[in-house]
Amino acid sequence: MKLLVKAPAKINLSLDVLHKRDDGYHEVEMIMTTIDLADRLELTLLEKDEIRIISHNRFVPDDHRNLAYQAAMLLKERFQVKQGASITIEKMIPVAAGLAGGSSDAAAALRGLNKLWNLGLSLDELAVLGAEIGSDVSFCVYGGTALATGRGEMIRQLEAPPTCWVILAKPFIGVSTADVYRKLDLDGVKHPQTEAMIQAIENDDYEKVCQHLENVLETVTLKMHPEVAQIKDQMKRFGADAVLMSGSGPTVFGLAHHDSRMHRVYNGLRGFCDQVFAVRMLGERHTLD
Repeated sequence: MKLLVKAPAKINLSLDVLHKRDDGYHEVEMIMTTIDLADRLELTLLEKDEIRIISHNRFVPDDHRNLAYQAAMLLKERFQVKQGASITIEKMIPVAAGLAGGSSDAAAALRGLNKLWNLGLSLDELAVLGAEIGSDVSFCVYGGTALATGRGEMIRQLEAPPTCWVILAKPFIGVSTADVYRKLDLDGVKHPQTEAMIQAIENDDYEKVCQHLENVLETVTLKMHPEVAQIKDQMKRFGADAVLMSGSGPTVFGLAHHDSRMHRVYNGLRGFCDQVFAVRMLGERHTLD
């Protein structure tokens, strides 16, 4: 038996960090939405009691470091699954990009293996398990658009944002999320207006969404990696309606309402950056069908 599962990337329309918690994590408020750039996972049932990760991307580990592997092992151990699975990951989302590629792979593995192994778990149950793997996994289990709070595992579903193009540009660098949070100084930073962004989304107000794009982690990453700031400047110069870094970076995304503007931004960046994509936002949550 084989299953194919899509694992879409996410972008942060708003990312706020409120304070550091006693458990060492940071309390966050993030508005995230999935986009039409996705890894593809092929899950194959194995009678042998083992988990195999197969990928032709040299940056994707095939052992316990892989979040999809962790997801599979969590299900096996929690529910005493005696069968195995082979997980082939076709990587389209850039690695270490601030787009939750690894988290989305883990979420896709949870959804797919739930079906492959006939576990009968709900999305809510899978999201709780996902929180044990990583902060973004719970959101990725659901997909769509949501406000994530706590350390990212508390999910409140939102309406889909206004339809538009998303142009993504990733320089050939990686950013350590742990380093960014470690260097984050919350004294005096400008905090995003999370409720205003939620209101803009609920009102289907594209201009207001553009106005309220904010990411408090930019204060760190742009200083650590000036090339990220340069990409932001280039996107604005080529005419993106609004520009923001996703997650802890280094990927920068720009929004464009019209095809002509999307093409101008996309073509302008292709000569300036290693990996450039033009995709649409995805408004719908995942289902277990």
